[in-house]
Amino acid sequence: MSELKNELPHHIAVIPDGNRRWARARGLPAFVGHERGANAAEKIFDHALKLGIRNLTFWGSSYDNVTKRSHEEVGFLFKLFGSSFANLLEDRKKILEQNRIRVRVLGRWRETFPEEVQRIIEEIIRKTESHTERNFTLLMAYSGADEMTAAVSAVAEHARVEPGLVVTPDIVKRALWSRDLPPVDLVIRTGGEPHWSSGFMMWDVADAELYFTETLWPAFTPEEFDKALAYYGGRERRRGA
Repeated sequence: MSELKNELPHHIAVIPDGNRRWARARGLPAFVGHERGANAAEKIFDHALKLGIRNLTFWGSSYDNVTKRSHEEVGFLFKLFGSSFANLLEDRKKILEQNRIRVRVLGRWRETFPEEVQRIIEEIIRKTESHTERNFTLLMAYSGADEMTAAVSAVAEHARVEPGLVVTPDIVKRALWSRDLPPVDLVIRTGGEPHWSSGFMMWDVADAELYFTETLWPAFTPEEFDKALAYYGGRERRRGA
């Protein structure tokens, strides 16, 4: 990847699709796919860190994932989320501190996650909030439509308090949950379904390059990640011009 060093995206967002399909294809229960997907996420996190990616965002779960799936599957997801965040807080504490990585968790997780998982998330947010070198953002119980609706409501309230307000892109950005993150340069979606979901980061991906792969998320490797970076490095980015 050294020849692409100067072409690395500043902000990568990942839609890790295919956990359940990966498990089903092997005659395994869905929870095994989710476990393997969590393992894949750890490997990609480590690889992106080694490459020097400054902003990495993962869509950890949609709002529908934790409200519309079976009670058994959702219960397993909550346990997996709790253990994954505990791993970040404990086993990877030194990595977060040494690399000054700030962890953000955006979405409706405070409304939907069990209290014990919420407490772990709140702690890791608090303990990394002073870090300024890199951002690791997880979208949990997230919907892009929710994010934009909340932003529109915030701007409307701003206009009520400040009559005559001229709405600008900067004002909209500051109303988003992702207000402190830079625009997304590259979106990687795994799983072989080249479509968008729930308005994923609709404002921030306006000028992003989109990379779709047939690989299901549990099978997505650092080598696959490098392929996405090579694709990005070979694209001419006109940003609408």
